[in-house]
Order: sequence, then C-alpha cells, then structure tokens
Amino acid sequence: MNFTGRRFVPTHPNIVELDRIGDEIAELSAHLDAATARLLDLIREFDTRGGWNNGFLSCAHWLCYRVGLEMRAARERVRVARALGTLPRLAQALARGELSYSKVRALTRIATPETEERLLKVGLSGTAEHVERIVRGWRRVDRKMEVEETARRHKNRALHVYHDDDGMVIIRARLEPQSGAVLIQAIAAARAALWQRASANDAADGPAGPQSVEGSAEPRYQDGSPEAPTIEQREADALALVAETALHRGIDPGAWGERYLVVIHVDAAVLADADAPGQSVVEDGAYVPAETSQRLACDASRVVMRHDADGRITEVGARTRTIPPALRRALEHRDQGCRFPGCGRKFGQGHHIRHWAHGGPTTLSNLTMLCRRHHRAVHEEGFQVRRLPDGELCFRRPDGTPLVESPPLPPIAPDPIAVLRERNAADGIQIDAQTSKPGWLGERLDLGYAIDVLHPAATGERAMLR
Repeated sequence: MNFTGRRFVPTHPNIVELDRIGDEIAELSAHLDAATARLLDLIREFDTRGGWNNGFLSCAHWLCYRVGLEMRAARERVRVARALGTLPRLAQALARGELSYSKVRALTRIATPETEERLLKVGLSGTAEHVERIVRGWRRVDRKMEVEETARRHKNRALHVYHDDDGMVIIRARLEPQSGAVLIQAIAAARAALWQRASANDAADGPAGPQSVEGSAEPRYQDGSPEAPTIEQREADALALVAETALHRGIDPGAWGERYLVVIHVDAAVLADADAPGQSVVEDGAYVPAETSQRLACDASRVVMRHDADGRITEVGARTRTIPPALRRALEHRDQGCRFPGCGRKFGQGHHIRHWAHGGPTTLSNLTMLCRRHHRAVHEEGFQVRRLPDGELCFRRPDGTPLVESPPLPPIAPDPIAVLRERNAADGIQIDAQTSKPGWLGERLDLGYAIDVLHPAATGERAMLR
C-alpha cells in the first residue's frame, strides 16, 4: 500500500485564533463572575445597613434609580445577595469564578445551609441548563410536599369544647395558621378594648370615688394587687368579648369602607403651621403629628367645623373631597404614577406642592402624584418638591441636595478589563480559561435520578429531622 502525501494536517490559523478568543471569553466571564460576587457582598451590606432608606421603598428601588437596573433584575440581585449571606460555599465559588452568576442565582432558590454542599457539586459538575432543570425538579418536589402538608393541617383542624367537673368550660383548638392568626389578632383587639374600657372607668371615678359608668359593673383593681387578674385571665376575658361582639354584630364584619374609616380632628392653624398651637388628634384622642395631618389632608375627605370661643360648634360644612374626581382623573392621566425619582408606582395619592392650608390652589399645576411611602417622605421626613417654571418637578433631600431623575454612572478606567484582572489577582483569585468549565462530559442528564439522590425528601433526611 502506497502512502503518499502528508500524514498530519496542521491546525488552520483561523482555528487557533478562534480558540484564543474562546479562551479569552471564558476567562473574562469568570473574572466578571468574581467581580459580581464582590458586588453582591456590597449590596448585602448596603441593604442590611439601610443605605437605601433615604426616600426609596427598598434596596431594589435604589438599584433601579442609582445603577439603572430593571426592577425584576434589581430584586433578583438583592434576593441572591441576601441568600449568599447564609451560603458561604456558593458565595466563595462565585468569588473564585468557578460558578457563574446564572448558576448561583438558580441554586439560591432552593439551597439551605444543610443542602448547600451537594448543590455546589451540582453547579460545578453541570451546565447552567442542567442546574435550572434540577432546580425546577427540586421545587416541584417542594411544592408537592407543601400541598401535602397544607392538606394534613386542614384535615387535622379541630375544636373541642367541654365542661370540667367544676362547671368551667374548657376549649382546646388546633387551627390552620391563617385562622389562628385571625383569632390571635381578634383577642389582641379585644384585650386592648377591655383596657381602654377600664381606663375610662378609672377616669370616671375621679377623686370622689367610683361613679356609675355604663359597662363598668366589673370590679376594678390596682395593677399589681393580689386581686388583679393575671395575664391568662385577661386573655380569657378578651376571648369572651370576641364572642359577645360577634353575636351582637350578627357575625357581620361590617362594610369595608366603615372598618377602615379614620377620622382626624385638626385645627386650621395647625394645618397651616406645624408649630402653631392647636389639636391634631385621631377620633379616640390619640395625638397625631401636625405633619401627618397635613399629609392626610392633601388628598382626603374633609368636613370644616367652626367653633365659638367656648368650643361649641356653630357651623358644620358638607363633606367634600380635597381633590375632586374629575381633577384626580386628569392628575392620574398626566403623572402615570408616583413622580418621586426612581419610584413610578402606579397607585398614589394627590400631593399639593403648596398645601391648600397655606393658600395653595387645588389645580393641576399645584398637584403631583406620590405613592404612600414618598408622600410621607415629603411631609414628615424633610424631602422637598417644587415645580420649576418649565413645569418640571425638582426633588431635594432633607439636606438640600437634588434628587435627579436618572443620575449619571460613575466614570470608569480607560482599560476596565485590566483593572478587573489586577483586582482579582490582588485578592488572590487565580482565573484562567478553565476556571468556570463544568465537569460535564456530554452525558444525558437523568433528572429523576438526580432528584432522588439530592432532595432531602427523597434521601430520607427530612423524615429524620422530624
């Protein structure tokens, strides 16, 4: 047999160049993931220390405003940053460039300190697609277990009422979490009502001794006296009041609007000047800061009552809306949500840029939309807003520095890639083209087997924990 020609064909220069570019892509991606780990560390510290709490709703809202992230991406960054605070192995693998941010983002949806080590092996061994599939399978098992647990709780709900030998009624209940929460809140409300009733009775006694007060037939005691009821006895009284109230109301919770109607009495002088003498109180007499009254009066129903020198009401005006419905529709159409920089929430309240108590008109040019959080920031936290001659709004922090709608990003170095490599090298992070390469050899992923050997419910660990 005659072998002619060259036995070995040299690698084409294009292939060599493309391999070099591929290695550079892999290396630079690992550097970026290592930098992302540092970024997430900073976000977690910033979030924990409340650095965003200067007018913003959350750390995610601040990231949208300051960094330019889309809201879903910002929330995901904050979520992953918080999760990595309890998952040091995953955090270190990301910091070394061994795991991509995509893998870590998926794994932090299911990882716990107990399962972190085995899930780290999944991330190092498989591709991002493998990780996503395993996470989805893992969560399906979790949801199935949650459904089973919910059904078990629902089935085991029970209430036992029986009489003891001395005639006392004994109640023993097992309630679902949401039902139990409602009962706990109802008892707390009844306990507060009983305390208020007792306080009113004590005030009615006065220096002349006990007076006849409706609903005050029960004996009253000094706190700390041997005859005073214990905490358990007060809880029992509160539960009895819940039952009495339910029967009295015909088991009717009442109209939504009536249950959430809050009445505040505030003097006109206080609305105009927070430092002026006068009252600013809720219906039950509790004090409310004047700035809060001004905020609530921006966009509410109001009834003007005039009093004489002795405090007697001489005139009561009709209830009117501070901002008429037609004007509110125009305001919502123009502003399309909260105008505070970096917010944009769709639902908000009308804010008088110059308060109507100061002579500001209820006109479109003197109004803007603010969400509940930022309405409070402007009235009670020192933030300022005014409309410029060109119609644009100008917001300022309490110290007077302006809040721009879209702040510029900080300057970057002429060669940011070199800076990134030098910073990682200075931190002892050694990265090359193979750092983030998974151990996958091309075999097919057996998802069922993977979940069987990974998930605590399949391995029996959860049963042992119980």
